Order: sequence, then C-alpha cells, then structure tokens
Amino acid sequence: MTWMPMAAVGAALFVFVLVGLRARTAGDSLDDYLTARGSQGATTLGLSFVASGLGAWILFVPPEIGAFVGPLALAGYAVGAALPFLVLAWCAPALRRRLPAGRSLTDYAGQRFGPAVRGWVLLLSLLYMLCFLAAELTAIGSVVALLTGGAGRWAVLAVAVTTLAYTAWGGLRASLATDRWQAWLLLALLALVAAWLLGQPGAPAAAPGAPAGAPLPVALSVAATLVIAVTVANLFHQGYWQRIWAATDERALHRAAWLGALGSAAAVALVGTLGIVAAQRGLPLGSPPVPLFALVQPAPTFIVAGVLVLAVALVASSVDTLQNAIASLLVTQRAGATLAGARWATVLLMVPVVAIAWQGLSVLRLFLVADLLCATAAVPLLLGLWRRTPRHAALVGMAAGLLGAVLPDAWAAGSLWQGLVAATFPANVPTLAPFAGALVGSTAATLTLAWLAPLHAADAAR
Repeated sequence: MTWMPMAAVGAALFVFVLVGLRARTAGDSLDDYLTARGSQGATTLGLSFVASGLGAWILFVPPEIGAFVGPLALAGYAVGAALPFLVLAWCAPALRRRLPAGRSLTDYAGQRFGPAVRGWVLLLSLLYMLCFLAAELTAIGSVVALLTGGAGRWAVLAVAVTTLAYTAWGGLRASLATDRWQAWLLLALLALVAAWLLGQPGAPAAAPGAPAGAPLPVALSVAATLVIAVTVANLFHQGYWQRIWAATDERALHRAAWLGALGSAAAVALVGTLGIVAAQRGLPLGSPPVPLFALVQPAPTFIVAGVLVLAVALVASSVDTLQNAIASLLVTQRAGATLAGARWATVLLMVPVVAIAWQGLSVLRLFLVADLLCATAAVPLLLGLWRRTPRHAALVGMAAGLLGAVLPDAWAAGSLWQGLVAATFPANVPTLAPFAGALVGSTAATLTLAWLAPLHAADAAR
C-alpha cells in the first residue's frame, strides 16, 4: 500500500477538524450547544440527515443483501433507509409545536406519558445509539484492514479523537457544519467510485460461482424485515430529534426530511447494486462476504484511496452526530446541567466505545435486539400525537409489543423458551416474525385503549 491513501485520509480528517472548530457556538448557552435552535435551513439540515444516517454499514450490508438476496430485498433496504425521514416529516412539526423548548424524544415521552415511559425511551435510545457508535468505529477498523492489510486500530482512534476535537467543543453546530462537507464528499466519492467500478469489464450475469438470488417469498420477507427494523430503530436516534429544533421553521424541516430520505435511499440502492455486480461477475466474495471490497481490492491506488476517504467520511459523519446526541440525551435528564458537563460527557462516553471497537467484536446481535426493542415502542410513542390516546396506553402498548415479539416463534415451536431465544437472533440474522409481532402487538393494544378511553380522559392526559 502506497502513501497516497493514508495521506488522503489524514487530509480529510484535518479538514473536518478545521470546519468543526470554526463552526463552534460563539456563546456559552447549553441550549445552543445541544440544539442550535432555529438556526438551520433546509439544505444544511437535509445534508446533515444524509450524512448522519449513512455510516460505514452501507459498505457492508446493502452489497451483501444485493448479492445474496437480490434486488427486491435491496429495494426494501433503500425504503427502510428513507422511511425514518418521512415519518419525521410527518410528526416532527407537531412535536415542535407541542414542545417548542424541547431538546429530545425523552422530553416528549415524559411530558406525554410520564416518567416510566421517559425512562424506557431513554434506555432504548442509549442502547441503539451506543451499538451504532461501536459498530461504526469497528467498521472503519475493518475497512482499513481489508484495503491496506494492516491493523485498523489507528483508524478507530483517529476518527474518535478527530470527531471529539470538534463535537466536544462546538456541539451540534460543529456537527451540522461538518455534516454538510461530509455529505457532499461522500456523495461525490460514492458516485465516482461506483462509476469507475461499473465501467470495468467483467463477466456477464449468471457467471459461474455467482450466488443465486433468494426465492421470492424469502426476498419479500427480508425486504419487510429491513423496512421495519431500520425505520423503527432510527426513530430512537436522538441526533435526528435534535435537528428538528435546529430548523428555522416547519417548512425547512419538511424539505430537509425529504432531502434526507431521497439521498439516503439513493446511496443505499447504488452501493447495493455494486454487490449485485460483484456477484454477477463471479468474484470471490470472502468469508464473511464483502462484495463491495471484492470489486475494490484489485482496483488502482486512487480508487482504493477514494474508498478509504469515503469510509472515513461515512464514519466521521455518523460518529460526530452520535457523540453529540448521546451526550445531549444524558445531560438533559438532570436539572442544573452545564455546558462543561455536556463536554465532559461527550469525551467520557467514548472511552468504553473505543475499547470495544479496538477488539473488533461484532455487535450485530445486540444491534438486532436493540432494533426489536425499538419496534415494541415506536408506534405507541407516535400515537401519543393523537389526542385520543390516554397516558397509560403507551406502557400497555409497549408491553404488548414485547409479548408480540416472542409469541410468533413461540407458537410455531410450541415453546415459550424457543420464542424468547428466536427474539435474540442467535444466528445474527434479522427475521420477520419478531419484528412483525412487536409492531402488530404494540399497535393493536395502543389503538384499542385509545378507542375505549373516554375523549375527555384522553384530553386530560395530553
């Protein structure tokens, strides 16, 4: 490996630090540090949604889905990447009107449903975001190891320290400023790398050794699972909720959400298509399979450098958002929080996360469990925007979602224990039954209680 890829990565990280530090808040307001309230237009927010939502996972998962399951499942993944922003476009304006001084989803959960639901939502958000953070830093180490043949620990530490340098000091404004640069950079690099890889001669479709696409029922099941899992989990991403209060107005927020949805869906579809191409060319996809890197590894140095910088931009854009989001979620749970406390929280939370990422451990199973728990709670929370929903409906609905996540596989196996085991995804593969059961159970219970509740009682619970 020549010096060129490493130099490109170093230059990109240096630029991110400069942009982030220049964007730091001028005052000492904790609220501005956490929300940048009312300061961001549609374009900046939309690019931030794209950059925050697209992590290094898009270099691994969509290509594998495309290669082994096929275009239909890939389309489901692209829809799943877009849907959280469309849900945001629908519900965020109402939430802004309800809590004009809000800072987080837990603020809404506590105000609408009480401390028990607030605490549960806090735990779900932290679990999901910490898994996301550890997975992203682990991924950049894996990318560096795959493309350079060396240890990836230096990359994990470099990204963690670089992003901390500007998020701990500049807060959300620094994250938003770097997101804008990172979004343009990653979209441009993704387009250039994809154009070069797709333009290379290769074996025709159905080349010997190419994986056969999954049968239609399997592809439909995978697509539905991905849509549910990705959508509900991202609704507990505090970084997105911070940004709804950063928007200048509801129109800017609505346009930004649509821009985030379209950009994210297009990126997932494009990267997944490269996985399909790698499979069709009969390339050795590796074990575990990494279809995109099967295309990239024989490429010239400038393409390898482009992919490395792309990976760094993807990881840095999601990591800085998560750092600020987790710190924001923690410091807003107690009265008397200070700006210094928010900065220390940002720094300290990274110590265990970097330690986990250095081990190169897979957090996929924990990630899937976190996604499933989010599926039990997403609909009851959103139904809180309906005035008929009583306060107790959310807790009952979430409990019903937990039961629904277990029952389908328990019924099929004739054993409650087997249902519990299936809901922990022992094969590290998402399956439809637990997610569908969680969604149906939580929705049915919450709607039933809402319809049975007297209207005046529901209004009193608002």
